[in-house]
Amino acid sequence: MSAAPATERLTGIDALRGVAVLGILMMNVQAFAMVPGAYDYPLAHMDMSGLNAQVWALGHTFFSMKFITIFSALFGAGIMLMVGESQDTSLHYRRMWWLFAIGMLHAYLLWYGDILVPYALFGMLAVKMRFWPAGKLIIWGLALIALSGVLVIGLFHGVMAMKGFDPAILGVSEEIVAASVAVNQAGYLAQLPDNALTAAGAQFASLTMFGGRIFGVMLIGMALFKTGFLSATLKSRTYFAIGVPSLVFGLALSAWSSEHALATNFALETAWQSGLSNYAGSLLAALGYAAGIMLICKSGRAGWLIQVLAATGRMAFTNYLTQTLIMSFIFIGAPGLGLFGTVERIDQAKLVLLVWALQLIWSPLWLSRFRFGPFEWAWRSLSYRRLQPLLGKAEAPATPDA
Repeated sequence: MSAAPATERLTGIDALRGVAVLGILMMNVQAFAMVPGAYDYPLAHMDMSGLNAQVWALGHTFFSMKFITIFSALFGAGIMLMVGESQDTSLHYRRMWWLFAIGMLHAYLLWYGDILVPYALFGMLAVKMRFWPAGKLIIWGLALIALSGVLVIGLFHGVMAMKGFDPAILGVSEEIVAASVAVNQAGYLAQLPDNALTAAGAQFASLTMFGGRIFGVMLIGMALFKTGFLSATLKSRTYFAIGVPSLVFGLALSAWSSEHALATNFALETAWQSGLSNYAGSLLAALGYAAGIMLICKSGRAGWLIQVLAATGRMAFTNYLTQTLIMSFIFIGAPGLGLFGTVERIDQAKLVLLVWALQLIWSPLWLSRFRFGPFEWAWRSLSYRRLQPLLGKAEAPATPDA
């Protein structure tokens, strides 16, 4: 294993985190713009033909579950980076408790799709495994991911086998869609009860059925950091040898998932097949994406782009929360624009590209004057129990806070 300077190691992780926080918005935008059921059953809301179907297929193939997987793995890597094998975990637990509190506010007051709460809770467990060797972390991580997949498929078949079950319920009825559109367009206060109810259900699912996937990926992220994969210390040919087949097979599985879903018109009876294909494919594709970013970092090419992505990644917490603020303003009614249920998938993708551009521009500009992103600074100050210095150019790279 070749050594790499600390700045190179952290720049690679920060750049990958920047890619992840941008990538997750391409999928999350659907949950901001449409009824919750449309995320898993696209026919539930708005047009799914022509360009809209193509946008869905591209998103499902190249983005679905890939970037949230990278984000989760980097959260595990961040635990190793900040805590390492230290015996003192008091600061880590304070960070996690504050992350949990912020996540609860985010979920119930802003957007039900929050990931901070499960990250905080699983982060408190993952830190206890920091002494495990990489091999053990990977084995347990894969076992938990497999368990989560079995639970989801088992639940799906159980629901489908229920006597008197009407598959149309999963598609979301016209009445439910109309009511959801009306309440979201009505304004922030009007949609709060619905958002809170959906948030509670989403949190239950993320801590039970999908908990194994989230926690398992965190453990694998810890292992990948220990092996040097996520710290740009492996040889370039190693990243190439891992990344190319992972990306090819991963995207092939996800492409088949997209084609199968479209070919069957999202038939619920066979939805588990396309779901399972993408479930597995997303893990491989995420590994391939990560290897690609590390390879670019080591090559020294596109250095300006890596630096911009790294700045975006150092402000991942702020960028993640501002994505919610921007999208909520656009789609929720007063004091927002109230465009919920009116923006088709093709235009949702255009909005995402606009937000990407804004965050890629504003992140390096902010860090040229301030040491941390605003939400990173607040989280850090709460965790250290004192106000942290904010003014002054950020160290490059900064210690990750997300």
